[in-house]
Amino acid sequence: MAQRASRRQNMTKNVIVVIGAGGIGQAIARRQGFGNTILLADWNMETLTRAAGDLVSASYAVETRQVDVSSRASVRALAQAAAALGPVMQVINTAGLSPNMAPVDKLLEVDLYGSALVFDEFEQVIAHGGAGLIISSMAGHMLPALTAEQDHLLAFTPADELLALPFLQPDAVPNSMVAYMIAKRTNTLRVQAAAMSWGERGARVNSISPGIIVTPLAQHELNSKIGDIYRAMVEASPSKRMAPLEEIAIAANFLLGPDAAFITGSDLLIDGGVIAAMRAGKLPTPA
Repeated sequence: MAQRASRRQNMTKNVIVVIGAGGIGQAIARRQGFGNTILLADWNMETLTRAAGDLVSASYAVETRQVDVSSRASVRALAQAAAALGPVMQVINTAGLSPNMAPVDKLLEVDLYGSALVFDEFEQVIAHGGAGLIISSMAGHMLPALTAEQDHLLAFTPADELLALPFLQPDAVPNSMVAYMIAKRTNTLRVQAAAMSWGERGARVNSISPGIIVTPLAQHELNSKIGDIYRAMVEASPSKRMAPLEEIAIAANFLLGPDAAFITGSDLLIDGGVIAAMRAGKLPTPA
């Protein structure tokens, strides 16, 4: 019996959790998931089913689960489901709303509070040697400097108290763009904080801040009333282009893998130089 149990344990695949079944999530799942068990999660069941079907047809081992990242109970259930499948070696959170998709309160609930919940709950199940990654945004680098106290509060306030912070109240956040920038700045601050507690489990956590990536979400923004702002960013940037999904997946592969073993609590800005153009005065900040 013991020998059979040992064999079953040895055959257990590592688990790669991908939250968000959109373009970036799928690209990372394809790069990280082969030979492992992918637990793919999303709020939108249609998107989730379609993405999982594409992966299964390409011979990936995929489990799915609906998740609401703004609900602790839902995120906790996802983490527990992941742990039940095997060693949770990688957690990639790509879930989020764009400024044109939601009002201030909903955006902060998903992009800020939701990301904090994922850090909290998956810290409890991440395996020794594992790694976490959140897909943030270059928008976090556009926000004017916050005070040291605000940075500390965004980094270390218990997740369930975050949305009660005075400077996150409706009268303090004028529009969805500012809410988005604050949320993405918070993502990188929470990564720094989580690096300490995840490190106690022998795990790492980092973030990527992409610029304008060729996804349906980006197309939605380009077709919106703020589309001209995005086109101006591309034109002013040194690269003068958007990026394909694969460039983000390649960077994620590095940060999640053994070659990045000394990197934790860090943010990788991949924006083609948009923020550099802003610093150089070639673009106004959108705040």
